[in-house]
Amino acid sequence: MNKLTVFFENPFWVGVFEKSEEGKLEICRVVFGQEPKDWEVYNFVLKNYYKLKFSKSISIDEVYEEKCNPKKMQREIKKTISQSGIGTKAQQAIKLDYENKKVERKIISREKREIEGELKFKKRQEKKLQKKRGH
Repeated sequence: MNKLTVFFENPFWVGVFEKSEEGKLEICRVVFGQEPKDWEVYNFVLKNYYKLKFSKSISIDEVYEEKCNPKKMQREIKKTISQSGIGTKAQQAIKLDYENKKVERKIISREKREIEGELKFKKRQEKKLQKKRGH
């Protein structure tokens, strides 16, 4: 099942694409800018849907509960919100994907920094040797 939700996230309009298959959820976030018209969203979906980069799939648990006392339900909702934070599954998936990408970026930048440091060190050593040789 595919789903698109468009909402206002100050100062831009954002679209969240959700793709759920076989208990797995994949999401993609798109920033539209100013409020898109219906036909603009439709054209965007037609032209760009297959170019979108979805997050890694996340398993979802769809459990349907029986009806219960409204006060008890409110207490349970309050308890779950305080534990996991506010947001839909898609928003939580976006946050999780963002955190994963952040960790990957940190690792890559650290490796790049170390390589650049080694190169600078080698250049300094070569300069010292050139000065010693008198060239």
